[in-house]
Amino acid sequence: MGFLDGLMGNASEVNVADIQKDFAKVLAPSERIERAYKLIRDMFIFTNKRLILVDKQGVTGKKVEYHSIPYKSITHFSIETAGNFDLDAELKIWISGNALPLQKQFNKNLNIYELQSVLAEYVLK
Repeated sequence: MGFLDGLMGNASEVNVADIQKDFAKVLAPSERIERAYKLIRDMFIFTNKRLILVDKQGVTGKKVEYHSIPYKSITHFSIETAGNFDLDAELKIWISGNALPLQKQFNKNLNIYELQSVLAEYVLK
């Protein structure tokens, strides 16, 4: 991920093997990371059981909030692909009990179809 992409609010995919060990303390014993995306310091992680949003807070980023969304709480989602002039792809996720969707933007190098396929696999079980 380029620094400019991060400043523009775009997220890029992270190597799962690199973060599996770092997030082992947050995962259930039978849980595994499927995909992970980073936005400057924050991350969102798709596991085989839930979506985990990682919010690093403060100047040093030592304070971290882990927000867990079970896939069964996701009522629907949408993707918007990048275009010629709009270089960002977008993912919107609606969570039961919330009127507004969770929105994340990705740079055009990310395969947004692959991302929605992972999400669909678990939401549609």
